[in-house]
Amino acid sequence: MNDCWIGINEAAEYMGVNKDTIRNWIKKTDIPACRMGKLWKFKKSELDEWVKSGKSAFNGNGE
Repeated sequence: MNDCWIGINEAAEYMGVNKDTIRNWIKKTDIPACRMGKLWKFKKSELDEWVKSGKSAFNGNGE
C-alpha cells in the first residue's frame, strides 16, 4: 500500500471537513500531523487510526 504524505487540502477532503477545521484540530488536538517547513503533512493511515481511536471527537469546548 502506498501511504504517501498529503497536504492540508487533501487531508480536509479525505476527512470530509473544511481545511480550517484541520487547522483547528492541529492547534487543539493531537491529530497526527508533521510540519515540513511552512506546510503541514499527513499520512492517511495515521488519520484513519486517529479517527478509530476516538480522539477526533473533539467538540471545541475542551471536552
